[in-house]
Amino acid sequence: MTIRPPAEIGMTLDEVDTPALIVDLDAFERNLRRLADRIAGTGVRLRAHAKTHKCPVIALKQVELGAVGVCCQKVSEAEAMVYGGVRDVLVTNEVVGRQKLRRLMGLAALAHIGVCADDPAQLRDLESAAAEAGKTLSVYVEVNMGGNRCGVEPGPPALDLAKRIGDHPHLSFAGLQAYHGSAQHLRTWEERQQAIAGAVAKAAATRDLLAANGIPCNTITGAGTGTFEFEAGSGVYTELQCGSYIFMDADYGRNLDRDGAPTRAFEPSLFVWATVMSRPAGDRAIVDAGLKALAFDSGPPLVWDEPAATYDRASDEHGKLGISAATNRLNLGDKVRLVPGHCDPTVNLYDWYVGVRGDRVETLWPITARGAVY
Repeated sequence: MTIRPPAEIGMTLDEVDTPALIVDLDAFERNLRRLADRIAGTGVRLRAHAKTHKCPVIALKQVELGAVGVCCQKVSEAEAMVYGGVRDVLVTNEVVGRQKLRRLMGLAALAHIGVCADDPAQLRDLESAAAEAGKTLSVYVEVNMGGNRCGVEPGPPALDLAKRIGDHPHLSFAGLQAYHGSAQHLRTWEERQQAIAGAVAKAAATRDLLAANGIPCNTITGAGTGTFEFEAGSGVYTELQCGSYIFMDADYGRNLDRDGAPTRAFEPSLFVWATVMSRPAGDRAIVDAGLKALAFDSGPPLVWDEPAATYDRASDEHGKLGISAATNRLNLGDKVRLVPGHCDPTVNLYDWYVGVRGDRVETLWPITARGAVY
């Protein structure tokens, strides 16, 4: 059930009810343009990852700036994107189960759909679903780039699976899914560069082995916000799957650039807007955003508005801010912006984005794929 938004267009920011998910539209738009500008002329395409925002409105803005389409992790996310007008969607995941596969193939009548595989048994089920729908489905071989999650090993195992795709009349080999997720939050520039150099070598060797066996591999897709510059400059990757770049979060903010300074590639544009609901002592303030308003898997949020405050502890509906200086401005009823520790699961807690420019609410965007985990 979608609840009413916490704001109305034209309100001042201070009038927005809390907790609310705020998008600073100026910073958001700068982030969109920065990535588009960074990859312009490289020959590498952007396939933005919609698991970050779960919002077709945002997906279409990414397409307007040159993205070829989006990625999703779940069929239900893909449904939200396609029904929202996105016409090219890659499910960067394995889809298992007859019900899910029928829904996936239902989307193929409306958009170009791709999916990943790492096991011959998946291919048999994909073939059955595609044949039933009378469609040919694009299938990517997912290769383990070092994250040791899904994926066949590079080289001969990937070749074997690609050959098997070709044995199915309703499946088409589309390329390699070569995302190295665990490299995204390695803190130093050198660590990330080294990790992606290994992934590039694996992807290139697999591509060359496929070509030597008569299987063209025109698409190698992967990369994320933390490493995109390395994949974009590799001469091997053809698509980038960046997602968090539009919003950033506290965890990505801990990544370092080449010079050892905190990353400056993108800036925070997503905030949880919270109210000071209690001020029981000089060394603490309590806000109305706790575990049900913020994801904590990557640590607590940053308090963006008040340097004297840190987010120290959360319970279900409360957040305790530690106050380190008497010069703080926080009084009962004051509102603060919190930068989530991890933007993706924080977004999944909300029904609406409140788009703010300056001090005024300019737009409201529904988070259509909220809860789309199946």
